[in-house]
Amino acid sequence: MSVRVRFAPSPTGYLHVGGLRTALYNYLFARKMGGKCILRIEDTDRTRFVENATENLLSSLQWAGIEFDESPVNLGDFGPYVQSERLHIYKKYALQLIDNGFAYYAFDTAEELNEMRKRLQAEKKITKYDRMSMKNQFSLGKERAKELIDSGVPYVIRLLVPDELISFHDIIRGDISVHGREIDDQILMKSDGFPTYHLANVVDDKLMEISHVIRGEEWLPSTPKHVILYKYFGWDLPEFAHLPLLLNKDKSKLSKRQGDVAVEDYINKGYIRDAFVNFIALLGWNPSADEEIYSIEKLIELFRLDKVNKGGAVFDLVKLDWVQAYYLHHIVPVEQLVEELSILLEKKGVAAEFKNPQYLKKVIELFRERIKFIAELPELADYMFAEPSDFDEKYKAKHWKDNTEELLRELYDKLSNVEDFTHDVLYPLVRDWIESKEMKLKIIIHPLRLLITGKSSGAGMFETMEVLGKEKCLKRFVYFLENKI
Repeated sequence: MSVRVRFAPSPTGYLHVGGLRTALYNYLFARKMGGKCILRIEDTDRTRFVENATENLLSSLQWAGIEFDESPVNLGDFGPYVQSERLHIYKKYALQLIDNGFAYYAFDTAEELNEMRKRLQAEKKITKYDRMSMKNQFSLGKERAKELIDSGVPYVIRLLVPDELISFHDIIRGDISVHGREIDDQILMKSDGFPTYHLANVVDDKLMEISHVIRGEEWLPSTPKHVILYKYFGWDLPEFAHLPLLLNKDKSKLSKRQGDVAVEDYINKGYIRDAFVNFIALLGWNPSADEEIYSIEKLIELFRLDKVNKGGAVFDLVKLDWVQAYYLHHIVPVEQLVEELSILLEKKGVAAEFKNPQYLKKVIELFRERIKFIAELPELADYMFAEPSDFDEKYKAKHWKDNTEELLRELYDKLSNVEDFTHDVLYPLVRDWIESKEMKLKIIIHPLRLLITGKSSGAGMFETMEVLGKEKCLKRFVYFLENKI
């Protein structure tokens, strides 16, 4: 069987991290099976449509590196894969259901439907469309229904749910059965001429020859309605796989009330693409209990739908940050980090003398293990990109002695004569010199750090001086001592 899957987001805002997980699993499965992964924009709910949402969705998917097959241009019934441009197709299939007695016209107003719900709730009955008491072609008769349609009365087309057991198999959840009496006569075509998700989804999946429907667990209750439609049309069912929900740490459903849920939020925070995708891929599936880091190639090789968990997956920010740090420290090429840092420094207007690529490479290698995001560097190590002008007064008060200035001036003279300005030369030189005075190294290291960086902490002192270079370090000696800071 040829594998064809689709990711079908609605343009109602941002790309949710759960949506990215769904897109990713479709992509991994298609690539694993040598099949096709197709993108479809499901924009038939015009009440929730958000301007530019499609562009935002595409941008986030592109950032994540998810590639789709079959460019949605000039493909007849197969495209473009934007549902609002395919209304004639859905109407044709809705009328086919009407003609075959599998769907019917209904003319109820919003107020009448609301009264029906109240009545059913009061009678403690299932709140679904009461076919025999409401205004539809069953209660009114076909001729009266036709008269209403011809006179312009608004109508919808509803699914005629059979009074029988509806069964299907889910790759993740096994065999599922629901009786028709528990299923609502779902609206298939709305009064505005747009189809609902249910009709458009089934028709498009058939026309696009989708073999596997991989989507979120929230669509599981709708699947029996889709199974009915496949049966009515005489079409074979695709294979279904409903992915587990994403949860907060307290096991509640992941929502923006408890934190960021939009992919673009994590892009803007500077998360590394491959790290974020790696983390998302393991929300509900992991090929090994011993591994947490996988390349996209390895994820494709190992992915199995039948090994996806049924239970909800916790979106753990601590774990995400661990993965992010691992990628930053061990995987991302330093050249890529240099490029990203250069862009940041350009935006901040950093002087050219601090933007040499070779210099930036040394700065990154010095601080790489101390950060989770490259964007932290300009603030954490601001003294590597500008001469320090603010100095930690509390730090100075704690470590400044009567002889500190004298020691610093003497050290300046010694450093002025050093040709090989490296850690391997500087450390023993300063250590031997200060110990010859029967003093501990910390007596000079703390004032030296203040003078060079203005701060009380940072990377190794002599490694920092090596990266800054002799000229910059001596310049800072002069500035600090002459200004009696």
